[in-house]
Amino acid sequence: MSSVIGAQLYTLRDYLKTPADIAKSMKKVREIGYEAVQLSGLGPIDPAELKKILDGEGLTACATHVGFFKLQNELEQVIAEHKTLACDFVAVSSMPGEYHNREGYSKFAKEATEIGRKLQKEGIALGYHNHSFEFQKYGDRLGIEILYEESDPKVLSAELDTYWIQHGGSDPIAWIKKLAGRMSVIHLKDMTIIDGQQAMAEVGEGNLNWPGLLKACKESGVKWYVVEQDTCQRDPFESLAISFRNLKAMGLN
Repeated sequence: MSSVIGAQLYTLRDYLKTPADIAKSMKKVREIGYEAVQLSGLGPIDPAELKKILDGEGLTACATHVGFFKLQNELEQVIAEHKTLACDFVAVSSMPGEYHNREGYSKFAKEATEIGRKLQKEGIALGYHNHSFEFQKYGDRLGIEILYEESDPKVLSAELDTYWIQHGGSDPIAWIKKLAGRMSVIHLKDMTIIDGQQAMAEVGEGNLNWPGLLKACKESGVKWYVVEQDTCQRDPFESLAISFRNLKAMGLN
């Protein structure tokens, strides 16, 4: 399976307020070398106009982030927008707070499976993007274990985030292997320590085991390697460029 490096646009949210901002930013993203983007953090723009901008720069919309309540309440609109964008993967950006308990994880797994089935009929896959709260234990199971064990693996895939797994006290490589075959998109971000606190870093500039991570991704069937950095210590475009160069140097094509 071919692998593609993408940029999660949430990284650039401060530069995506208007259609003109988006067009300018997409040009810069493509100039760095990215061939794909995940749509998140954008200001108001018509999907058809956005598709035209992406096509103009030779960028693929490999995935989106959509809130769970929007998927529950406006699914037809979400499907129509994804078809306009020629995007076949939508990820739940985070689990709403009311689900953060033992019963909530089971409920979320069931509801996400139902939504995933509806999306699948339209040729769109559903994924879930984790943070670190999912690594809280409920009895003998982590929240994230309940989520993936009680949802249908055929319709709910993972969009693991390397930083947040580490932040949650777990092992990103172990989780990539655990969800092998169930994940086409992964979020890559590194972790470093600044003044004794965990902080996000460009890929390859922190402490994560990238040779092991990338090997596990390749063996697990990951296609889209999406760089995300919620907070940057420098200009976000520069951060995206550093991550891109480092991934290329690590042999990711």
